[in-house]
Amino acid sequence: MNQNRRDFLKISGVAGLGFAGSGLLAGCATTEQQPRVAQVANQVKRKYTQRFNMSGYSAPRLDKVRIACVGLGMRGPGAVSRLSCIEGVEIKALCDLVPERAEKVKQALKEQGTAHDPVLYSGKPDSWKAMFDRDDIDLVYITTPWSLHAPQALYAMEHGKHAAVEVPAATTIEQCWQLVETSERTKKHCMMLENCCYDFFELLTLNMARQGYFGEIVHAEGAYIHGLLDLNLDKAKGYQDMWRLKENMTRNGNLYPTHGLGPICQLLNVNRGDAMDYLTSVQTKDFQMFEEVKRRAATDSFYSQFARDTYRGNMNTTTICTKKGKTMMVQHDVTTPRPYSRIHLVSGTKGCASKYPVKKIAAGHSWVSEEELTKLEAQYTPDIVKRIGEMAKTIGGHGGMDFMMDWRLIDCLRNGLPLDQDVYDAASWSSVGPLSEWSVANRSNSIDVPDFTAGAWQTNAPVTLTLAGGGTTNVISK
Repeated sequence: MNQNRRDFLKISGVAGLGFAGSGLLAGCATTEQQPRVAQVANQVKRKYTQRFNMSGYSAPRLDKVRIACVGLGMRGPGAVSRLSCIEGVEIKALCDLVPERAEKVKQALKEQGTAHDPVLYSGKPDSWKAMFDRDDIDLVYITTPWSLHAPQALYAMEHGKHAAVEVPAATTIEQCWQLVETSERTKKHCMMLENCCYDFFELLTLNMARQGYFGEIVHAEGAYIHGLLDLNLDKAKGYQDMWRLKENMTRNGNLYPTHGLGPICQLLNVNRGDAMDYLTSVQTKDFQMFEEVKRRAATDSFYSQFARDTYRGNMNTTTICTKKGKTMMVQHDVTTPRPYSRIHLVSGTKGCASKYPVKKIAAGHSWVSEEELTKLEAQYTPDIVKRIGEMAKTIGGHGGMDFMMDWRLIDCLRNGLPLDQDVYDAASWSSVGPLSEWSVANRSNSIDVPDFTAGAWQTNAPVTLTLAGGGTTNVISK
């Protein structure tokens, strides 16, 4: 059965656009989307030999981490503020297309009373290149629109810098391969800034899993269910040049999988003892985005340019099977009016856990009491939360998980420790986006997930939850 599926993929991947006429695309991929979808299957079949294993790699220690930050719109200003609170960080440069944004962030650093005096780069689409070219930068922190993530991370590594890049790290399978090849060749880290891996309950359940509380984990679920319809359409306070709306207008799949996927991949030791094998993806039609654009266009001509019936559907559901026969379900919906949820469900042979709408842990077939849950939290809270958790809540960033992520990254670089998330995670987690587009366009047929580790997943060690050799970096009060 497995070989038959692969044989089918070889045929369908080569045919690509030919499916549109036969009806296999079933109207799920528009004429604009079809070339992008057709490229995916050929990229999946690529043969690759690992040149250097970045999993568990310890880069040379950096007593001081000199940082350049690019993208100061939605996520960037908060990142700069958080990084300025970490010992051993020097913010050397800031870049944004809009000069006023860079100036505003620099002024905020000054008002905080920090010693950081970054040089500003702005005004042109490629101003960031001059910043990346500097020889006094160790780490580039990337919080730009999705289309720039991979190009900027690649440029950073090629120019001798580690790259920390917002999610997703790439939007095509080819970009995923490029990130892997470049990181291995340059021996520079490429860490995707998947902050949800550092949320408190996710870290708790990961530690419980490591210590066998759930038994053998057989299934896990994650999601990004977040009402962003108004924000995506807000021309004044939304995304620069409406870029996120355009992504939803030209791509049809699970576009933003990693918030739900990252934590459960770590639970299942993906890329470190197991690997994603194949996935299948199904998506509803669009029941709201186009209608809302038309409604706004009726009174504001600005929206007329976006009034095209090509928007991604409301809900995408992607299921993934691992090499060891375990499953994951990841959903994506930024349109339907529903409470925010990343689901985060862990199901094992001895127990389970669920985060939304309320945190629950089960031993056997019954949820534990609130009292018992409190005891479990005390017993299984990992070292990083004990070390930095309360300070993280004070400094902030999605309740503290952003700061724990930033602190952990800097602490690893300063102590010469492997990162919790490496380039293989960045590539494989990001690949679910374009792979889901292919599956949706091909009537939810399955497609292989590339093995970006080239087989090294079989011996790579799981993510460590101890601070052995690290934990030495202090926090500077604002």
